[in-house]
Amino acid sequence: MKEHGLDGRHRDKDGAIGKKHGNTLVGTLRKIYGRGFAAGYPDTTELSEVLLQLNETSLSQLRRDHDTGHLQHKIDHAAK
Repeated sequence: MKEHGLDGRHRDKDGAIGKKHGNTLVGTLRKIYGRGFAAGYPDTTELSEVLLQLNETSLSQLRRDHDTGHLQHKIDHAAK
């Protein structure tokens, strides 16, 4: 059985994103998802530091792109 986070998220799903993309900067992700992504955190914060505190909108955007295999391409493009 999968463990649930405090807000009902499956830890293994968030963990896969964190393992693969945890060192991605919030500033890079804001280039993809907009200024509201991980609101309240500086651009220099790594995703691994904020992943468990993301609001549902930010998290669902990440999950969608991760699940479809598009996240890495979007990160690579935004980091240029």
